[in-house]
Amino acid sequence: MSQVLPGDAPLIHDLIGIGFGPSNVAMALALSEHNARVGRQETVTAHFFERQPNFGWHRGMLIDDATMQVSFLKDLVTLRNPSSEYTFLRYLQSKGRLVDFVNHKNLFPLRVEFHDYLEWAAAKVDDMVSYGHEVISVEPVVRDGVVEYVDVTARSGAETVVHRARNLVIGTGLRPVVPEGVERTERVWHNSDLLAKVDGLEGTDPTRFIVVGAGQSAAENVAYLHRRFPKAEICAVFSRYGYSPADDSSFANRIFDPQAVDEYFTAPDDIKRQLMDYHGNTNYSVVDIDLIDDLYRQAYQEKVLGNERLRFINVSRLTGVKEGDGKVRATIKSLVTGEESDLDADVVVLATGYSPAEPLGVLGEVGNHCHRDERGRVRVERDYRLTTDPELRCGIYLQGGTEHTHGITSSLLSNTAIRVGEILDSIVGRGLKSALDDESALDETRPVADGVGSGR
Repeated sequence: MSQVLPGDAPLIHDLIGIGFGPSNVAMALALSEHNARVGRQETVTAHFFERQPNFGWHRGMLIDDATMQVSFLKDLVTLRNPSSEYTFLRYLQSKGRLVDFVNHKNLFPLRVEFHDYLEWAAAKVDDMVSYGHEVISVEPVVRDGVVEYVDVTARSGAETVVHRARNLVIGTGLRPVVPEGVERTERVWHNSDLLAKVDGLEGTDPTRFIVVGAGQSAAENVAYLHRRFPKAEICAVFSRYGYSPADDSSFANRIFDPQAVDEYFTAPDDIKRQLMDYHGNTNYSVVDIDLIDDLYRQAYQEKVLGNERLRFINVSRLTGVKEGDGKVRATIKSLVTGEESDLDADVVVLATGYSPAEPLGVLGEVGNHCHRDERGRVRVERDYRLTTDPELRCGIYLQGGTEHTHGITSSLLSNTAIRVGEILDSIVGRGLKSALDDESALDETRPVADGVGSGR
């Protein structure tokens, strides 16, 4: 634990963000707009660290015909500030496609187009981020017996940088999940690696793929591989009788409204569980009905023509994989009979979902000041700030990993624009030091150590 000493402190940021995916890009945009409209004394200083070399969001799933499952109006800023210069519509205007998009009469852009929008937005605030920097430690800094700041150390190659902050915003995204006992290899992929891995099959003649999973990504993988490899058999394995359609009806979509976060947060635990049970089919292990119909139509057509390349192995579960002789053997268990059978393939694709990163994983000793509930989950305030001991004055905010407290929108785009505005309001409202105070403190600060990089 560091003790603040005169003349031995780095420059202090009001906010440091860990990760620079869509959520923290939205945070940076909100900060930029805030700083543009307030006086110098109210400016919020911030910096973000991102371990990727540049911006990227699920690049492995940017299939050419895949569309977003969320309206373009739920971009990084519109629900918070419809007049923002960072909206999806302003992006379209800058690309010369606004009229064409309007004529398309579609709320749901191609995923590759929305990714391009995210890159465009991230570039607008790239002065706030250090790419290629992995945060390796967060250390408490004590002043007058309380943790007033944290020192964030990030590594890029052999270089390390240390930045000090009054607040942290953690937006480290999701981690791929694979079945227990199964490891990712050159022939066993998670769907997040699909496009990066599939190019390595060029020049080969694969005969069979197995895709495990029942959600949107699984169905998209099946359709893509079926189209990309016209001689290969595509076997879909899932525990249901078939893909379940996503409920995107108007009333059900209210679960994603900003007001729904307030209602969920204040609801008793048993009501929270009921709400998740009622409305899980808006997001989890469900597929757009148009894609379901397309796959069924294709499978039926192949059955009529006697050339069945689409196989649906339903009410079944993958129980093991074994590689050898340039193939991978998948063991599949029928949930009805309990029988197991082996199926050889060139590749097994695991479209088995994601889980939030451990929110306290990077915090080290600081995490000891953060409270958990009786189930071991972090306690989170309505403003997305971790509940902590009184002696931790530095605010720790989460973007993701708050589903148990704030509902289904925890890691989704639907409420991102509103969420970052609420976090910013909280940070400002908790008493940021004025720019004049910061200026007076500059005389007592210096870089942490000679040769330490700027973190740019």
